[in-house]
Amino acid sequence: MSEIKEAVRSHYADIAKQLAVLPADSAVSCCTGDDTCGCDCGYSADELNEVGLGEGISQGCGNPTMLADLRPGEIVLDLGSGAGLDVLLSAKRVSPGGHAFGVDMTDEMLELANRNRDRARMKNATFLKGTIDNVPLPSDSVDVVISNCVINLAEDKAAVIKEAFRVLRPGGRFAVADMVELEPLSSETKKRLDSWAGCIAGTIPIEDYRAALLNAGFDEPEFEVHSEQALDGVGRVGSAYIRARKR
Repeated sequence: MSEIKEAVRSHYADIAKQLAVLPADSAVSCCTGDDTCGCDCGYSADELNEVGLGEGISQGCGNPTMLADLRPGEIVLDLGSGAGLDVLLSAKRVSPGGHAFGVDMTDEMLELANRNRDRARMKNATFLKGTIDNVPLPSDSVDVVISNCVINLAEDKAAVIKEAFRVLRPGGRFAVADMVELEPLSSETKKRLDSWAGCIAGTIPIEDYRAALLNAGFDEPEFEVHSEQALDGVGRVGSAYIRARKR
């Protein structure tokens, strides 16, 4: 495991341990410490009540489930599913007849997600151990790929986006919330492992993100930046909703 991947895994393992001791419906803010991940979550109280969880369970930068226009009978995959909130919300939306999968590399998060699923009595949700650049699902097997502030954590974003394209069926939808670089970051920030785990150092410009989507084969990528953050040093990042469709 690379140094960056281990830093990310360790960071989110620690978060999972903290979340595990909170009440499931905790209203702890989704912003944690100095991390950018976890701000501007965008979940309504009704949505959270649907699955018996609180806003503190999200470490994301938006609500990708509202982008995807999920329909009953569809198959959904969440890249980097964490404690399982977006998977559980998706499972409700695609019922009856649909299924929501989550993939995560962190054992502690997978354990927490499975507990949350069992507590919500959600039968059509499955959490898989794996990495977002090597998903343990067949090609052309899902209708929608979602993700919440995770793709920026990958060292090779292009590989993750190609993997999303692989698992999607023709006409499938890519609908994610992610962090993007709006103004260049300093080389020092880019090298810091805590900045990688905090969803800052791994951000890329929108133009590079768009190119990766087009190179993978996606059509009509759309970006909507809905919040911005200037860093104390050099640079600026933002939370973006990103949509595209498989040809």
